[in-house]
Amino acid sequence: MEPKIFLRSGTPNDDNREYLPEAIKGSDMVVNENGNNSIPYPAGLEEHHGVIVDDGEPDTWYVYVPQSYRPEKKTPLIFGMHGGLMTGWGHAVYTSWTMVADREGFICVFPNAHRDRMWQVDGIRDYEPAEESSDSRDAQRCMTHDTKMVFALIEQMKTRFNIDEERIFMQGMSAGNFMTGQFARQHGQILAGAAGSGGPCRLKLLFHDDGTVINRAGPVAVWQSRPEKNGLPPKADYNESLINKYNRFYWMKVNECDPIPEICILGEDNMAFYRGKRAPLTYVDIKNRDHGQALDEAFLYWDYFFSGLRREPDGTVIQERTRLPRTGDSNAAAFTPGVPKVWWHNGVVSLSTAPVLWKKTKYHGLNGKQLVRGEYLCVPLRFLAEIAGGVYAPSADTLTAVVTLKDGTRLQFARGSIGCVIDDTMRCMYCEAIHRNNELLISVEWFVKYFLNMSVSICNDVWYVTDHFADLSFFMADLIKDLLNDQAEPEKWLKNGFREY
Repeated sequence: MEPKIFLRSGTPNDDNREYLPEAIKGSDMVVNENGNNSIPYPAGLEEHHGVIVDDGEPDTWYVYVPQSYRPEKKTPLIFGMHGGLMTGWGHAVYTSWTMVADREGFICVFPNAHRDRMWQVDGIRDYEPAEESSDSRDAQRCMTHDTKMVFALIEQMKTRFNIDEERIFMQGMSAGNFMTGQFARQHGQILAGAAGSGGPCRLKLLFHDDGTVINRAGPVAVWQSRPEKNGLPPKADYNESLINKYNRFYWMKVNECDPIPEICILGEDNMAFYRGKRAPLTYVDIKNRDHGQALDEAFLYWDYFFSGLRREPDGTVIQERTRLPRTGDSNAAAFTPGVPKVWWHNGVVSLSTAPVLWKKTKYHGLNGKQLVRGEYLCVPLRFLAEIAGGVYAPSADTLTAVVTLKDGTRLQFARGSIGCVIDDTMRCMYCEAIHRNNELLISVEWFVKYFLNMSVSICNDVWYVTDHFADLSFFMADLIKDLLNDQAEPEKWLKNGFREY
């Protein structure tokens, strides 16, 4: 069977940064952004102009109808909201939404921001928030030209195509993420789901001073992508780790989410799936990505989220089976030094004693100078035996221990020794075994690689062990530390009153 998606070659052009569609139409030229993220101009992308808002001012938008669209079938509608100073067509070539549409048969709309290529949202350009709190404003105050344009385009698409009104989605990047977030908070009752990548929202737009949420629309299924190296807006006076937490906690509270997610890390994609009584939440940190949207993000949004979402006529958000399962890594463990807990089987489990970050040292030369030959996380051997499915047998003084693996292999360890006796032979570990609180601890890195053929990814004082390729990111490590330190619930962060970051 011929695949429905296909990567088309293009010609990079680093000089083409004015976002002029005429420059690439009819060619294989691509606009290079965020590590050559762009694709050639989609052949089926239609450009439209017209007056669709009651103020009489004209707008521009782009519509992509894939060849796989079938008018007899109700089809989802995706709004793609471009980043600041970009255009609707720029979002189409910057992301992979048109390729997902080719595979799934849904329709995409990429509108231009009405003014100066910048969305009318709180805190940006000429649309500064009023002095009063957001939830006390008149409803008309929230109906900016850009918001009215979205509503008008929805009605227009419904007249042209067989749109599934229960499956209307919005996704934005950077300033488009601000627009998507504002629309979700104010008018999200018409959306089955919303997703955004790039910068998080300013917290004074999310919370009152006492920590209660500011919200008009109620629960919305939300996906938040936070590039590990986002670093925007430039010169912003906030702690990025904390503002990411509070942005996540906002939707956890609105959607009444279980504070313990399922965590799945595949390559650079660090995903936390939250179940909610009213709507689900997905939080993602993408390793080594800077501000923007990764090329594969549209596929992630659809396959793990949008594909299983709908909003019923009574407003209920339904999360059904998604194209790819929203499940965590079934065989993963995460540790952090000094905390006697481990993330295991998508839950927090107590350890017999806390892991220790241990430096392997050597006294070298005639003067006996101490040199550090490595730094390793030593965790209780008792737990390592458990994850290996083995039997742990310590000596009476707990200074030595034997682990018998499922296949009968016998391992013997001793305090202070770098050796491990494997049946009747000897192998060196990364560092010596240490003894704490009547427990032997050894290098988790050495044990899982040697006996379990598992990988270890280390970031932000978290060691993540998996049976597949996983590259732990900074902010996912931050989330894991919160889980291990019993700081998973929003109330535990907000109990002393809300603070702006």
